[in-house]
Amino acid sequence: MDKRYADVIIEISHEKVDRPFQYKIPPELAEAVFPGVRVHVPFGRGNQDKTGYVVDLSEQADYPEDKIKSITAVDSKGITAESEQIRIANWMKRQYGSTTIAALRTVLPVKQKLRQLEHKKVTRCVEQDALEEAVLLCGRKRQKAKVRVLQAFLTDAILPYELIRQKLNVSAATLTALEKQGLIRIETEHYYRNPVKCMDREEKRVVLSDAQRKIIEKVLEDYNAGCPGTYLIHGVTGSGKTEVYLGIIEKMVSMGRQAIVLIPEIALTYQTLLRFYKRFGDRVSVINSSLSMGEKYDQIRRAQAGEIDVIIGPRSALFTPFARLGIIIVDEEHESSYKSESMPKYHARETAVQIASMHQACVVLGSATPSMEAYYRARQGEYQLFEMKNRQGGSMLPRVYTVDLREELKQGNRSVFSRKLRELMEERLQAGEQAMLFLNRRGYAGFISCRECGHVMKCPHCDVSLSEHRGNVLLCHYCGYEEVRKTNCPVCGSKYLMGFKAGTEQIEEALHKEFPEAKVLRMDADTTRTKESYEKILSAFADEKADILVGTQMIVKGHDFPNVTLVGILAADLSLNQNDYRAGERTFQLLTQAAGRAGRGDKPGEVVIQTYQPDHYSIVHAARQDYEGFYEEEITYRDLMQYPPVAHMLAVLVTSREQEQGEALIRQMVDEVNSLQRDKLFDVAEETSKDSRRTGKGAVRTWQRLQIIGPTEASISKINDLYRHIFYLKHPDYQVLVEAKDGLERFCKERELKNQTVQYDFDPMNTY
Repeated sequence: MDKRYADVIIEISHEKVDRPFQYKIPPELAEAVFPGVRVHVPFGRGNQDKTGYVVDLSEQADYPEDKIKSITAVDSKGITAESEQIRIANWMKRQYGSTTIAALRTVLPVKQKLRQLEHKKVTRCVEQDALEEAVLLCGRKRQKAKVRVLQAFLTDAILPYELIRQKLNVSAATLTALEKQGLIRIETEHYYRNPVKCMDREEKRVVLSDAQRKIIEKVLEDYNAGCPGTYLIHGVTGSGKTEVYLGIIEKMVSMGRQAIVLIPEIALTYQTLLRFYKRFGDRVSVINSSLSMGEKYDQIRRAQAGEIDVIIGPRSALFTPFARLGIIIVDEEHESSYKSESMPKYHARETAVQIASMHQACVVLGSATPSMEAYYRARQGEYQLFEMKNRQGGSMLPRVYTVDLREELKQGNRSVFSRKLRELMEERLQAGEQAMLFLNRRGYAGFISCRECGHVMKCPHCDVSLSEHRGNVLLCHYCGYEEVRKTNCPVCGSKYLMGFKAGTEQIEEALHKEFPEAKVLRMDADTTRTKESYEKILSAFADEKADILVGTQMIVKGHDFPNVTLVGILAADLSLNQNDYRAGERTFQLLTQAAGRAGRGDKPGEVVIQTYQPDHYSIVHAARQDYEGFYEEEITYRDLMQYPPVAHMLAVLVTSREQEQGEALIRQMVDEVNSLQRDKLFDVAEETSKDSRRTGKGAVRTWQRLQIIGPTEASISKINDLYRHIFYLKHPDYQVLVEAKDGLERFCKERELKNQTVQYDFDPMNTY
């Protein structure tokens, strides 16, 4: 039998997670050792018995055989919450391509142990007479500090520890000495940092529709029958998907189960948390990047201790260590933010399904504009599809106007606001109603160029143009480089340096000029940098302290403002101009979601879509709120081009300090893929020829369908002084791409790359 080895993290101390140790697996433990299992190992020079977790297995020793110790036993405690996290990290490493350490750092939300917060109090332990005698005795011994403390207890039986220390100027040693004498008792009570502020628990329960009740009943029926599944709720904007989530989770909690609710944006946290807090109170919490390390640490501890039932947050909340997980909700599942942009480049949707299968839990995906992947799988029967085609409470979908900006220009209107949008905004301001203006851009200008020679101001470290921000600052949105805007062109000296302005700041300024009486709020990446900025802006708008909210994508995702009766979508086709096969899907989703913010209360809503391409199928179907019509056109295109979800793609990105080294490595990797393909075809063909009854022909045909695109420079060929080269693999079978990735990982490991890195991205959300 071949020897096998295990990489073990000792005692799973999060701050030491980057140092696994290799151990031999004894033959008698071969079946019992797998990723995630807890084991006993000899550790250090004294071979002390330590517990650790297996994070990976291999058949190759990384060190001389005589230097590798053996696992002594598998721990009787079996699978723990942290074991489950390690198992999912191992799955992510193999499924998406990554190092073990990168995967572990992803699934362990807090990387280091932090100090617990505590309240201390001091209690008197003797009667009044004994205390008075102690005061006299300490006075005779000139123990002035003790006298001050004991005199304080003559009037109070319990005092705060910090008050004694600070107000009475008493050392900790003095208090400890009094405790040893039996005169006082110091009591410590630990408490959690809680990011959830106390809220009003008053909740107005809504009457569920038949469609909502049927979904809740079906999900729970499957769960109770022991066959939890994955469900896709396709519900129009305002159809009451959140009430369905609340109904399912309420039943799960009553059965002692726990729930994870994923939301795509921190900006959605406040409104979502408010609704869940009203239903579940202190048993609900939140975790996201705006929390301090201490707050994150305490939420993980609360989850491990079973003190919360529901956790809400973006994709990182997926790894909350719940022991009794019953359901994972992925709200707005179509959002690209569910895909990680760092290694491992996992997608929260697929990872949620995997985690749920490990816990025998169910997954509910929800969206008014489902991703092509989710809807395709529902059509294939992999997910169960539910439709919610009507808005809750009987309100109607908004009326949509599509404005051709080419015609506006012909009529002499050079404003960022079309005549129709300006007219409707005036009506809303007079009626005391609110409007939202959505622009899929940030910053003050797209780029700065010279009108004389055409030179574009670019970042010296990245192959991208600089964007103009307020204060005459040019900023690179990739590496953070900034410089002061020049008055003359650095190439020809011309003074005609102009910015192509299409940013939220410019829209805000235009609103102040057009409607000086209007109160305007702006919400984009630049105005939401501080911890509570999202909540402040959204609360102010919800309280109707502003008439118009201007913003980027974050304002159109899931927010519910009953007094918003107008949504204006400026430059709707900007996202169509991206060099990306998902451009049409993204545009449809953004426009449909933006339109869905209007008319969610008792008043009817209207939407103005401003575009230069009014006949594009994404814009036509978005204006009609027709998802099925869009899907049929888009899936035909994906099928023709063999793009996801019909087929799968693997992007292999090489970054290097030296351009020539990157070019050489990526060519070698493409050659390696060709070699792997030839070897696979040869091996299967040989097996088939030996025994004609074997089904090798299917495997031959499978590997023959592997397509290689590239290699070439990435569309942004340099970022932060790193050169980028790319090639793509396409195949209908995801596992074929995983095998190709495994082969490339072995190829790179043998070469011990120094100044180059390789990243793998399955079904990428963006082209490189």
